[in-house]
Amino acid sequence: MAGCLFAGALVTASSCTNNFEEYNTNPNRMTVGDIEPSRMLEPLIYDASREWQRYTRYWNGELIQYTACTSSNVRQEHRYFIGDQDFKGLWNFYAGYANNTMHMYDLAEAKGDEAIKAMALTLKVLFMSNLTDMFGDIPYAEAFQGREEGGTRKPKYDSQQEVYEQMFADLETANDIYATNPTLLDAELDGLYGGDMQAWRKFNNTLYMRLLCRVGGRSEMNVPSRMRTLLGDVAKYPMFESNADNARVDYSGVEPYVGYYDGMNANDFTRSMYKITRQVIDMTVITQNDVQLYEDPRLRIMAQKAGSRWKGTIGGCTNAQQSEANSGAAYLNFAVLGRSTNPSFFLCYDELQFILAEAALKGWIDGGESAARTYYEQAVTASCEKWNEFAEFVELAEGDEPADISADDVQEFLESDLASWDGHDNKQQLIGDQKYLALFWIGMEAYHEYRRTGYPELTIGEGTINDHVLPTRFAYPVNSVATNAENVQVALDRMGGANDMKTPVWWSRQAIANN
Repeated sequence: MAGCLFAGALVTASSCTNNFEEYNTNPNRMTVGDIEPSRMLEPLIYDASREWQRYTRYWNGELIQYTACTSSNVRQEHRYFIGDQDFKGLWNFYAGYANNTMHMYDLAEAKGDEAIKAMALTLKVLFMSNLTDMFGDIPYAEAFQGREEGGTRKPKYDSQQEVYEQMFADLETANDIYATNPTLLDAELDGLYGGDMQAWRKFNNTLYMRLLCRVGGRSEMNVPSRMRTLLGDVAKYPMFESNADNARVDYSGVEPYVGYYDGMNANDFTRSMYKITRQVIDMTVITQNDVQLYEDPRLRIMAQKAGSRWKGTIGGCTNAQQSEANSGAAYLNFAVLGRSTNPSFFLCYDELQFILAEAALKGWIDGGESAARTYYEQAVTASCEKWNEFAEFVELAEGDEPADISADDVQEFLESDLASWDGHDNKQQLIGDQKYLALFWIGMEAYHEYRRTGYPELTIGEGTINDHVLPTRFAYPVNSVATNAENVQVALDRMGGANDMKTPVWWSRQAIANN
């Protein structure tokens, strides 16, 4: 029964991905009638998580140099060939699902469904945080009001600081609702936590920590005090305690509960397209005198060699460099990542531990370097354990050792030159570099984090456009500008730049340095 409801609702959920202005002039895009709000939950979670997988490979991987499509010139995102249709696609995705969550919230409020209200707020912040982190200033306070009588059809664009304050307020509200332990009708429709409100509460508050970390460079956000408040009352603000708490959507492999890449073959998924970059190989393989001595134990779960040794292609390479760069380059491990049952991850325990490591090192929270080291090693361990779950799917050639990552393997890695705390003087870079590797296949997070921290230190390829500047934001789509020009211009003036990919977002390292 659930599958039938999901299949029918999936079409309307997918069709609802359009921009703020269209939502405000064409209300009720998702025609669901007088239904139980929980019936919106399943298609929202599953459809969004499938698209999450697509954008993880398609955008995050190419921008942040996990991969580069150097097999041809069909896809050139790694060279920053990005246009209005791309801007529109991402805007529509995040805005569309945020709109759906608010429609679900409105239904829940009318029905008195407290569980759905809290879940809708958490999901709204998940989608809206990505929207603002991709584009900068966005509508928030006045977003999606076109459904209401007298609601504005030209919402004002709030500053990123205002957006973040409103997101924090929504997360606080959601946390208070979860604390009442409301009951979710049709709990089987919850593709994340099966109706477990305590699990949702942990997700909500761990997301809160992610966003506090994002704005940590902005003193006006008072992040140290806010983090200490959350961490000082774990009963009120429970967070992830292990990988068992990860916000992941699992697929059964039976339609419609399948991952985005269901039905795709290995050649189309990666071998003829997306190759692992030299950036990743250099960060995961120890080489001396052209001999590869040691590798990150996660590498062969994430990736697959194209020959006898690990080689990476060049992100942003020129046409002249492309053939040589691509030849023999490793590729994404289709047997692991391309499975119809490969889960989608929104947020994981290892990320929280990296956040705590950075916060302790910077003095935002108590513990200093000693605590930072403990959090860091817990983060790396959690990442290895998470990837070890998928080691069984690695296709082994004759004579290959199993890909499983044992506790001894993790300890060896933590003592290696790749990940050793004692072996790196720049602890912030070590945390940033290992967080980058742990965020592989997690939405757009690595791209957001790079703009915040500057880690890892990327080499921008000679074949890139945008004046060889890794895009600092995505531009507002043309339709958004045309239909709400005055408010868009206010936002651009406030951000201090043109509607392009070189204007830094407010919380970024670049914007803070320019102040």
